[in-house]
Order: sequence, then structure tokens, then C-alpha cells
Amino acid sequence: MVAPPAILPGVHGGPDALGVPAHDFSTNSNACGPCPAALSALQQADATRYPDPAYTALRAALAALHGVAPDRIVVAGSASEFIHRITTWARLHGCTQVLLPPHSYGDYAQAAQAHGLAVLRRSAKAAVGGEGSDAATPATLHWACEPASPLGTADAALAAWHTPTSPGSVRMLDCAYRPLRLATSHSDPELPASAWQLWSPNKSLGLTGVRAAYAVAPAEAEGMVPALQSLAPSWPVGAHGVALLAAWATPAVQQWVAACLPTLRSWKDRQMALCTQLGWSVVPGSLANYYVATLPTAQCADDSSAQTANLLAALRQHGIKLRDCTSFGLPGAVRLGVLPPASQDALQAYFQNLGL
Repeated sequence: MVAPPAILPGVHGGPDALGVPAHDFSTNSNACGPCPAALSALQQADATRYPDPAYTALRAALAALHGVAPDRIVVAGSASEFIHRITTWARLHGCTQVLLPPHSYGDYAQAAQAHGLAVLRRSAKAAVGGEGSDAATPATLHWACEPASPLGTADAALAAWHTPTSPGSVRMLDCAYRPLRLATSHSDPELPASAWQLWSPNKSLGLTGVRAAYAVAPAEAEGMVPALQSLAPSWPVGAHGVALLAAWATPAVQQWVAACLPTLRSWKDRQMALCTQLGWSVVPGSLANYYVATLPTAQCADDSSAQTANLLAALRQHGIKLRDCTSFGLPGAVRLGVLPPASQDALQAYFQNLGL
């Protein structure tokens, strides 16, 4: 009997065994939230009844938001749930490997390993004609994130995704942070029409405790939708998830998210300047409401992962949590979501008390 592949447990930010951090830099939730209109919709949700199992009205509303037909919308329990579901579909339909960004959300690889798929990673500069293209013969499940996590940068591989997909391969674009893109120097790049889009609005709405997401199929891939729906359990999204996604599809909520961006930009500039003042090396290029930095203790340590872990554990005891980037393949680095000035001041005070 062949032993199943070893799968590392997922690493995530947010609350932990110590409860809810007072100053939680470890998630990328919109710090301007929660969105009042979405929160009101959740409070009014009717939890005494099942949702429509076909999510007819919800799919129509989400389709209208994206300007597509409702039969291109797949409702999902969460982004993570859909990551595992699309990986299952890919394995059943002949994909033998997944191709990931150099650094990425752990569930992409975890789902692939659970199905025995080979996990490959692109180089940081993969683009047209390079490792990010679909020239490889094996059927491949390709992943990208816009903007990328944890670095918040643009994924160079997306340039190759404006060409048709090779037979048997599937392109998945994680749009979790797309609505919180803070770059102002140029307009948002057009999303490739050849890719599936995976949307998880709870981050943008500051309501990450509500698990609900959806995917938009490319125009030529509507035939995959029934098969993906058949792989889901009954009612993958409950009444509160339906309320969240329905609110997301309204103009008022979309306008609220857009109105948050100037505030988040201001907070981000302040927070990055603080990190520089503390002697941290901030990784440039983030377009999102988060970024990566290397702590001073890690910059001069032989064992950067251990040094960073010890410092983060000490911070956590003081109600401050940062996201260790070791699981992203960046030992000694941390990812910081943008928080309001009061939380930034708490971070500064901790290091000042240490004399750093």
C-alpha cells in the first residue's frame, strides 16, 4: 500500500489559541470595516430557512455585477473551499500538476498534495514565453493572485494568460485582494479572459468571519460549471453567506469599498514609514493593503526563522500579531496588513520599550 503524501498543516493569520489580538496585522482584512450595509444585511438574514439550493437570485446578482451570464457563476463555501474543489475537478479531468507563483497562499499547494499532483513554482519573472506559459505538455492547473500574496505585487505571469489556454489546462486567478488594490500610478490591469476568477469579498468588507465566495468561469468554460457544482455539498453557503454576497453585488457596497481606498493608502504610507523608522527593510512594490518587511533581528541572524518566530511570539503576548512569512518561502520576513494609526502606535511603543 502506497503511503499518502505528507501534507503540512495550514498557516493562517487572525485569532488563535490566545484569542483575538488587540492589534492584528496578520490578516489582510479591510481595516476600515466592517462595511455598514453588509453588516446590516447579515443582521437581517433569515437563518430559520434553507437558502435556495441553486442560489438562483444570488447568481443572477453576481452575474450582473460582472457583466456575465448567471450560468458562469459558481457559489462556494469560501475561497479555500473552492481551491480544494477546483483541484479535485482538475485531478478528475486529467491534470497531473499545478503551477504556482514563487510565493503563494498555502491552500493551493495543500490541495494539490492531497490529490497527489506535482507542485511546481514559476520563477519570479515568468511571463510570455517563459515558465508561466501554457507551452508545457502536461495538463496543468495554473494559479495566480492579483495582487499577489504575500508581497502585494503584480504577477508577471498574467501577461501570458491573455492567450488561449492549452487543452486540458485550467487557469485560476485569485481575486481576493483585487478590490483593495491601492496603486494609483496606473489603472488596474485588465483581467485575462482565459482565466477563472475567484472572489472572496469578506476581506474587502472587513467581515472575514463570514465564509462565502464565488467563482466566475471564462466564457468558453461554462461546461465546467455543472461538474463543479456537483462536487459541492448541498447548500455550500448558508443564509449569512448569501446575505454577504448579495450585499457585495449592490452599488452602495461597491462604492463603500472604493471610498475606503484613500484612507487605506494614507494609513499604509504612515505604517511603512514607521517600519523604516524602526529599522525594518520593507520589500518594495506592494500594490495592496499589505506588504512584507524583514525585521532587524532577522537581517543579522544566521537562523532568521527562529529569531523571527521568537520575536513574533513575544509580540503576540502583548496583543500584537504579525504574519510570519516562513510558510510563504520567505524566512525572516513578516507580512503586515495595514491598520489604523492607533494600532501602528502600539507597534511602535512595543519596540521603543525594547530600546530598538
